[in-house]
Amino acid sequence: WPGAVAHACNPSTLGGRGDGCGHLVTYQDSGTMTSKNYPGTYPNHTVCEKTITVPKGKRLILRLGDLDIESQTCASDYLLFTSSSDQYGPYCGSMTVPKELLLNTSEVTVRFESGSHISGRGFLLTYASSDHPDLITCLERASHYLKTEYSKFCPAGCRDVAGDISGNMVDGYRDTSLLCKAAIHAGIIADELGGQISVLQRKGISRYEGILANGVLSRDGSLSDKRFLFTSNGCSRSLSFEPDGQIRASSSWQSVNESGDQVHWSPGQARLQDQGPSWASGDSSNNHKPREWLEIDLGEKKKITGIRTTGSTQSNFNFYVKSFVMNFKNNNSKWKTYKGIVNNEEKVFQGNSNFRDPVQNNFIPPIVARYVRVVPQTWHQRIALKVELIGCQITQGNDSLVWRKTSQSTSVSTKKEDETITRPIPSEETSTGINITTVAIPLVLLVVLVFAGMGIFAAFRKKKKKGSPYGSAEAQKTDCWKQIKYPFARHQSAEFTISYDNEKEMTQKLDLITSDMAGKRHISRTVLLDWRCCLWGRETGEK
Repeated sequence: WPGAVAHACNPSTLGGRGDGCGHLVTYQDSGTMTSKNYPGTYPNHTVCEKTITVPKGKRLILRLGDLDIESQTCASDYLLFTSSSDQYGPYCGSMTVPKELLLNTSEVTVRFESGSHISGRGFLLTYASSDHPDLITCLERASHYLKTEYSKFCPAGCRDVAGDISGNMVDGYRDTSLLCKAAIHAGIIADELGGQISVLQRKGISRYEGILANGVLSRDGSLSDKRFLFTSNGCSRSLSFEPDGQIRASSSWQSVNESGDQVHWSPGQARLQDQGPSWASGDSSNNHKPREWLEIDLGEKKKITGIRTTGSTQSNFNFYVKSFVMNFKNNNSKWKTYKGIVNNEEKVFQGNSNFRDPVQNNFIPPIVARYVRVVPQTWHQRIALKVELIGCQITQGNDSLVWRKTSQSTSVSTKKEDETITRPIPSEETSTGINITTVAIPLVLLVVLVFAGMGIFAAFRKKKKKGSPYGSAEAQKTDCWKQIKYPFARHQSAEFTISYDNEKEMTQKLDLITSDMAGKRHISRTVLLDWRCCLWGRETGEK
């Protein structure tokens, strides 16, 4: 069909003969194939015969997304599956065909044959190993599902199957969009690999804005009742870099405006978020080998999951890059070229088709580097670029986004230094004088306060009985009073916590925390008391 892309097939997993085969993509454990011209009418008098396999020891799952064969007798037009021990079909016409076949083998031969006919789309088939029982076809739409959250497995090869999507990875997609094609557009899976997708269904919006991303053109869409989004690893933030010192280029162009002034298209103007002209190379020739490049220094090694690009963004300068490759490196290392997973060859990314609209490409797997270079391969009139890198910081030892304990001052954890923090980190406004036991064990504090109240009550009774509010002079020189370690200061407010062991009558530790409300200062004082003595206080604030 128009716009179809030819795919090279791995001979170790696919083999066969005939000119009736159409779209065909395979990976290690999944793939997609169609009849010729699908979804248009398949040709007369053709044969398509292919052998598909999954890893040995796995069972093969076949799912028919579409089957439209004109013949009612299957004499000359039919679809047939044959393994070493079983045969499934032939299927044709209006007969009932199973949507899914779970075979007892890891290999099957698919045979499609056509005679003379007038109409018929032929077939669309996806397959996967038994590791993916939630396999769907490339034709599944979000509107086919009622659940608000679900997970499915998309096979390799859904990008170029006919069918529209509307929306984008930020706002979500119209629920009439093809699920697997939208997942490729959003950068959740790679077309040549397939993969698992997790879908969230939400209320629709009034308008969906389309964008070209990962070789898939999403169209603008109108109001819908529902939309869907994909969950991801969260590594999709804009990576910052400064125009001065962090962006270099092989060359730059100077133009002259209508007033006769020079306009410099410098690499510092290559940030997508900045207004004005882009970076443009000094060479406008289309006949030489690609030598121009735009280099970005991120300051440190980061995880880069994608890139957004535009052309010149200036209507009177119709410049843009149509395709490019990515180079990357770290400190004191050589430049490497980003390669495809399946064929291990230099991967060429689809760029812009005009000077204005942004295009996104995702890196699966991501690039982990400090320096990256965009190397244009083809362009329109002159190389011109604005770029935005997408990704996240990386943590020591892995690429996951976790907080890790670095010091006692930033964590309430008392475990080993490399333990992942799972509790909140106190803010800088939190008082540093608060005893950690008070925070961690509020129940113990309650018990302590009860005992303190009992002690004060006992002291009150003793004072009343002896007739002296201060006790004897001897008592003031011995026991509890002589063990006060520091004199008390007068403050507007005071509170204290007591660590108390009811089993022993030995000297206990009391942490006194006072707060000077006017000066915002916090002071911790330690008082040692013998519980055979009294605690006494008065309304003036002294205790």
